[in-house]
Order: sequence, then structure tokens, then C-alpha cells
Amino acid sequence: MVQYAWLVPAMPLLAFLSIIALTYRKPITSAVVAVCCTGVSLILSLGILLAVIGGQNAEYGLEWVDLGTIKLELGVLVDPMAAVMFVVVSVVSFLVLIYSFGYMHGDPGFSRFYAFLSLFVFSMMGLVASNNFLQIFMFWELVGLCSYLLIGFWYNQPGNALPPPVAGMRAFITTRIGDVGFLLGILVLVTAVPTLNFTEVFEAAEGGQIDTGILTLAAVLIFAGAVGKSAQFPLHTWLPDAMEGPTPVSALIHAATMVAAGVYLVARVMTIVSASQESLMVVAYIGGFTAFFAATIGLVMTDFKRVIAYSTISQLGYMMMALGVTGAAAVGMFHLTTHAFFKALLFLAIGSVIHGAHSQEMRDLGGLKKEMPVTAFTFLIGSLALAGIPPFSGFWSKDEIVLSAFDAGYPGLGVLALVAAFMTAFYIFRVYFHTFLGERPAHMHKHHAHESPATMTAPLIVLAVLAVAAGWVGTPWANYFGEFLSHGEHHESGVSSFALTLMAVSTLIAVSGIFLAWLLYGRKRAEKDPLAVWLPGLYNFLSNKWYIERFYYDVIVRYGAVGLAYLLARFDRGVVDGMVNGVARVVDGLGAGLRKVQSGYFQLYAMVTFSAVVIVIIYFALFLSA
Repeated sequence: MVQYAWLVPAMPLLAFLSIIALTYRKPITSAVVAVCCTGVSLILSLGILLAVIGGQNAEYGLEWVDLGTIKLELGVLVDPMAAVMFVVVSVVSFLVLIYSFGYMHGDPGFSRFYAFLSLFVFSMMGLVASNNFLQIFMFWELVGLCSYLLIGFWYNQPGNALPPPVAGMRAFITTRIGDVGFLLGILVLVTAVPTLNFTEVFEAAEGGQIDTGILTLAAVLIFAGAVGKSAQFPLHTWLPDAMEGPTPVSALIHAATMVAAGVYLVARVMTIVSASQESLMVVAYIGGFTAFFAATIGLVMTDFKRVIAYSTISQLGYMMMALGVTGAAAVGMFHLTTHAFFKALLFLAIGSVIHGAHSQEMRDLGGLKKEMPVTAFTFLIGSLALAGIPPFSGFWSKDEIVLSAFDAGYPGLGVLALVAAFMTAFYIFRVYFHTFLGERPAHMHKHHAHESPATMTAPLIVLAVLAVAAGWVGTPWANYFGEFLSHGEHHESGVSSFALTLMAVSTLIAVSGIFLAWLLYGRKRAEKDPLAVWLPGLYNFLSNKWYIERFYYDVIVRYGAVGLAYLLARFDRGVVDGMVNGVARVVDGLGAGLRKVQSGYFQLYAMVTFSAVVIVIIYFALFLSA
């Protein structure tokens, strides 16, 4: 099957081309084409995964430019990491496309939506399949373009916080900042070893052909690209704004796949990142701080799409921390896999609430469990997985990250991860209790909620099953996932007493967070958030997102931009304009002199010609006589 891996990205590309060329004016047909093509990609991905489990790996490519020392190719790399990502992306994409039948029903941009989603799936699959730095960067940028198009999909409607086009532009520009670092990192590697192929670069790094300082610099620069794409501090601000797009977009791109591309990139180049302890520490500490920082903001958000957005930032921080503390891909990729399923489930369940209750503000909702039982049940499953309650999938992957931090000698990060786990359980059940339990506020009684259609609830049920069971392939007693990503490397069986203690502690912490959320929000609805009443200063600080965005826009954008504009203006007038004006004055002087020669009088031309001839004759006569 591995030789057909190129068909995995090719099928959604075929869907995109078919929709824009043939079925654009037939919305249902467009959706069917997109779902069928992605379904074929899913079947192929599952076959490739089985083949790789059976020991098949492959790398092949087509050279399209030969620059002498560097050859550019379009290639495919199929290994355990790529096989896992193929399945994750195709499963979530397939379910989101089915879900969108109901969610986007009647939207005038229905075909356009399916075309953009198909283009995104192609871009993400191409990124996963890439075997060289140039190709992965090309698909990396195409993924960013698709994100921009889908965030601003409702470009003619005002958003809750930002107009969608503005939100899309913020996301596009912010992630481009990180992408500059990614590109520079690639250039640093190319200067050290004249190849763009992953395998060749990794072999050179392991063989000592690249200086450790160069590897450290390249690793940090490439990680900058991952910081932008995976919304890590300090380039995290774009992801909450991205919630202005349709909720299926949030589930697919901004929870399960695109934002995970940064984690996948770091895991893919782990050979380079792990070449120095310094680069590993950068990844670990930025990830750990992001996990904690984003979780604190999730405690106070009232728009539950933004709660889940900050939760996504936090969980991506967990993944980065895992990559940094272990120096290997398995632990971080395990959490990426489980998180893709339960976070997509949470977003799609929220979309079901928005579809059925026509609001995404928690203060407007309550008591929806009776009217939307399937949505309520599946959201509860996703919440338990996110909170890290055993035996749900999130427990196994989160617990392995915390244990890895302590085992690797990062106890501070381990404690920070446990604190973030407490806040995670608190904020997600704050959403659950606010939305599905209690009574609806009086001003919303006139709105009757209803359960979503089967096209929306069926994907929720499938994702709920995966949110429960996906983690069972990576338990401490039988870590099949870790062995698979480690290319069959044997892991010692058995669980230490410390690991068992940590499992019990982390479970107790998660249960405590849920219990506190029930005490504050589950028993009765308060007119004002209890946190705002008891801790007004902290609540205000967190509501303003640590004032980081205000600092960006009030200091860097406003004053920094003004100062930069002043310096650029002085440079433009003094240097650029000075050079241009100087050249103009020289040309003007030469022109003034030439104008005297080109007078237009025939007599003058005849005299000049005659004088020149006489001078030439005299010169040659003297020369010959000598």
C-alpha cells in the first residue's frame, strides 16, 4: 500500500478541482464529491497504517530541478509518524465533512466551503507526506492560506469580536512571523549541508557533519515556525480570533490538524532538535509555560468557543513540552493523536449547541441536556477525556507527559503540568455545567433548542468512541503506540511505584477541578461569575489575557509602528530620496550640457563636423610624419 501514498493527498485535491470546475452550482453534489474523495483517502490511510505496522516503509520522489549541488524534488516519505498523521487527519476530516452537511445547510457559500475544506485536506496531507524541507514549507504555507480563507469564510458578516476578514488577516500575519524563522532555519541547514532531503540532513547531523551550534540555531529557527502555527507563546494571539470562522473549521483546522502541524514539524526534525540540550530546553519551557498560561485564560472566558480555543493552545503546549523533555517524538505524538479526537468532538458538540440553541455565550445557555441529549452526552465524553479522567484517552497521553517531565529531570515542568491539568478540568466542566445543566436564563426562554440532525450527531458519536478508546494503545502496561513510533524498539514492561502514585495524584487533581466547578457552577446559576466576586483583580487580569494583546497593539503596533514609520520616513527622505535626487541632478547637468550641442542649427553641425575632420587629419599627419 505504501507505494500509493501519493493518492492520499491527491484525492482531496481532485475534490477541490472538481468542485470549482464542475459542481460549484450544485451544493449537494459538491459535498458528496468532497466526502467521497476524503473517504478514499481515509481507506488508503488505514491501509498504509496497516502496511507500516507490518514493517513496510517507503521514500520515493520525482526530481524536478537540478541545481548542481542541490536537487529539488517532489517526494513522499512513509514511516510510522506519517502513517499515524495520515489516519488522524483523514478520520477527523471525513467526519467534519459529513457534519458540515447539517451545520452549513442553506448557506449560500456551501460549495465554496467544501472546496476550501478539500483544499485544506490536500495541503495538510501533502505536508505530512513531504520528504524534504522545501516541499514541507510549500505545503506549510498553503495550509496557512487555507486557514485564512476559512477563518474569513463569512467575510460579509460581522463577527462576535472581530469581522471574520480581520480575524483571518491577524491569523495569517501572525503565523507568517513564525514562518520567517522556519525559512531561515532551512537556509541555515542548506548552508551546512547541500541537500533539502530529510533523510540526508538527519544522517549528516547524526554523523557529525554539521556543527552543533549550527544545529542548535537551525532547531530554534524551525521551532519558531512551529510556535506560530501551533499558537505557542508569544505567537498565540491569533487562535482565539480564528473562532470567527464556521465551527467545523475550528474543529478541523484549529483543534485537530493545522495547529498540530507545528508539533508534527518538531517531531519530524527531532534529530536536529535533540542534537543540543539548549534547543530541547527552549521547546520544553515554551511548551510548559504555554500549557499553564493558556489554561489560566480559559478559566474566565464566557464565549465557549474561546474557552476551547485557549484549551487547544494549552494542550499544544503539553505536546511541545513532551517533545522537549523526552527528546523523542512518541510521547508528544501520542497526545497529538488523542487530542485530535476529543478536541474535535468538543468543537463539533459546541457547533451542535450553536446550531440548536443559536448562541455561543455561556451566560445565555443552560438546561440543554434535556433538549439535546446526544450533544450533551458526547460533550461530556469529550470533557472527561480532556480533563484526564481514566480510562478516557486524554488520561493516558497527559499522564505520560507529566511522568516524562519528572523522569527527565524537569520537576518544575511536571508540577506546572499538574496545575494546568487542574485548571483544565475546572474550565471544561464550567462550560458543561453552564451549558447543559441548570435552567436557561429568563431572557432566553423564548428560544427553543432542538437536537441536531443525524448528519451532525453521527460524527459526534464516532468521535466519542475514539475519545474513550484511542488512548488504550498507549497504556503504561502495553505501550504499542510508543513502540510503533520508535520503530519497534522494545520498552520495558511494568509500571514503577512512582508512576502509579502519579497516576493517582493526577486523577485526584482532575476530579478536584471537576468538583470545584460543580460547587461554583453546577448547583445553581449565579448572576455574576463567582470568580469575579471572590477574586476580582485576578479575574480582570485573566479576562484581559494577561494584558499581552493590549501590549502588542498599544505598544508594539501603535508606538512601535509610529516610531518605525518615523525612522523609515527619515531614511526615505535622507537616503533613498537623496540618492534619487542626486542622480537626477547629475543627469540634469549632463542634459544641460548636451542641449548646447544639440542646438538644431545646421551651420553649427557643419562647423563641428568640419572641425573634427580637420583635427583628425592633422593628428594622423603628425603621427605619420613622426
